Amino acid sequence: MKNVTNIFLIIAVISLLSCKKEQGDHNEVIDSSGFVEEYDDIERIEPSNWWVGFKNPKLELLVKDDHISDATPEISYQGVSIDKVHKADSPNYLFIDLLISESAKPGKFNITFKFENGEEKKQTYELKSREKSAEEYVGFDSSDVVYLITPDRFANANPKNDTYPYLKETDVNRSLDFSRHGGDIKGITAHLDYIEEMGFTAIWPSPLLINDMPKWSYHGYAMTDFYQVDPRFGTLQEYRELADKARSKGMKLIMDQVANHCGLEHWWMKDLPFKDWVNHQQKFENNEKVSYSTHRRTANQDIYASQIDKNGMTDGWFVDAMPDLNQRNPFMANYIIQNSIWWIENLGLGGIRQDTYPYPDKDFMSNWAAAIMKEYQNFSIVGEEWSYNPLLIAYWQEGANNKDGYDSNLKSTMDFAMQSLIVQAISEEENWNSGLVKIYEGLANDFVYPSPKDIMVFPDNHDMDRVFTQFKENIANTKMGLSYLLVLPRIPQLYYGTEILMQNSAKPGDHGLIRTDFPGGWEGDPVNAFTGEGLSDEQKDMQSYLKKILNYRKNSKAIHEGKTVHFAPVNGVYVLFRILDEEIVVHVLNKNENPVDLDLKRFEEVGLEGKTLKNIISGEEVIWKDSLKLNGKGSIILTTKI
Repeated sequence: MKNVTNIFLIIAVISLLSCKKEQGDHNEVIDSSGFVEEYDDIERIEPSNWWVGFKNPKLELLVKDDHISDATPEISYQGVSIDKVHKADSPNYLFIDLLISESAKPGKFNITFKFENGEEKKQTYELKSREKSAEEYVGFDSSDVVYLITPDRFANANPKNDTYPYLKETDVNRSLDFSRHGGDIKGITAHLDYIEEMGFTAIWPSPLLINDMPKWSYHGYAMTDFYQVDPRFGTLQEYRELADKARSKGMKLIMDQVANHCGLEHWWMKDLPFKDWVNHQQKFENNEKVSYSTHRRTANQDIYASQIDKNGMTDGWFVDAMPDLNQRNPFMANYIIQNSIWWIENLGLGGIRQDTYPYPDKDFMSNWAAAIMKEYQNFSIVGEEWSYNPLLIAYWQEGANNKDGYDSNLKSTMDFAMQSLIVQAISEEENWNSGLVKIYEGLANDFVYPSPKDIMVFPDNHDMDRVFTQFKENIANTKMGLSYLLVLPRIPQLYYGTEILMQNSAKPGDHGLIRTDFPGGWEGDPVNAFTGEGLSDEQKDMQSYLKKILNYRKNSKAIHEGKTVHFAPVNGVYVLFRILDEEIVVHVLNKNENPVDLDLKRFEEVGLEGKTLKNIISGEEVIWKDSLKLNGKGSIILTTKI
């Protein structure tokens, strides 16, 4: 019996040694429990982790450490190999090209950096398993309505993270337009029920990454680390919790990203990897005045544009506090693409909004969008193109038949043209060339867009006057503009507070006031828009009005993907139909102050004769026959769904 026991013991030891040897081939260091012995010797490696299972097997690591260029990196992990190692102009960087094969398994391994003097540094790296398949990353589309939020001004659920002494801006003062006010990620998460009940299906917070700038850092567009959440907004875990809880309520989270520039206090600005990492870098390093963007975005399409105008547009700094990134540097290009993918995977995103889309190198932006859409074929990206010319907006949408052959690979762009026309059309007096004809002819421009329903339309945003201010605080006009926008073949986006008539009329153009605190987001607020406490009757009415439209729209296939038919405005009345199978939605804009009878015979081709329709706001039913009584200025939305 004793001999048998010894035999089994010997077999067990041999088996253990064999297993340990096999694991040792995979991982550089294995401790007694079978896990990697972890090291953290390197100042910075980005991205800080990656995943197995991507279509693109390549990963480029940015390594930052004192004189790291003197080291030779080594990896011993099955399925992962070093393809190339690149030295930068600064001795404190290495760029390592990895190949991750299909056979690579999730796990941790060590990268060993060996120096000629015999010194070694080690850094543990992790490849994770993907939490869901690429097909499950479904982006926003025309079935969605997006709620845009400035996080610092929405709700403060954690006052303890309002300020940190180690950051450059420590003031929190709600009385100052351009100071930080304390809103955070938890503030958004805490009010997801309100957002969902209003009828929104997607959330777009402006950037939540760290802006360690000396002033005006609340807006988020001057990142000083593309991989770090701003602690004044919260943590990566809280960001992920926001995404997960939104998803559990059927809402998508859209991340606001910036490929064009960083903040002047970004960590790499003190030791830039390459001499061309940012545009006009030599002037910056010599303390000379750098060149700023001309902001002439037409240079991207203009067949007559001079080279100096093209360069001035693409290479100039956005403002003096935002260095312009050089995406023509291949290492910068890889860095930005990988950063976007890293955030998609970490948060399970439902889309990206890309800031200042026409400002970076446009060939890079095409490659950036293509790289993302290759990995996530059902994903969505919207690019900001602040232009009132539909030809320029259409140029940036995927599938445009551009004369120069350019294809952006961008699914969605922003309809600044329609935004402007809606305000003009409803505000102007009715004449042959003014008033409602502006939006009738504006919508007729849809022939130029490859896919009109994938364009994002909006009444206002965080960079322009509140729509209630644009309509000179006229409630009827505001309702007309919003209702029209919400039935168009588009992806609508509304800015937080539009539902309660927030305005900036005291200081038009003041961005700090445009981004006013949402009432009820701070403890002790005398007005609470989340509960309705303290709101005026007009504010409650607008909130109810939008809630009814949004919740109808949420389930309206006709609005999501139906045929659009509209009729030229006559005598101050403009009628638009959305049609899909048995569901027909009728939108009527009436600018007449006095009651009028709308002759329905003109709309015979739509096929509504004798049918019963319901007013989605009042609930009243009408029979479509002969004429429709319009009791005064405003909009009506009718539906055959009863």
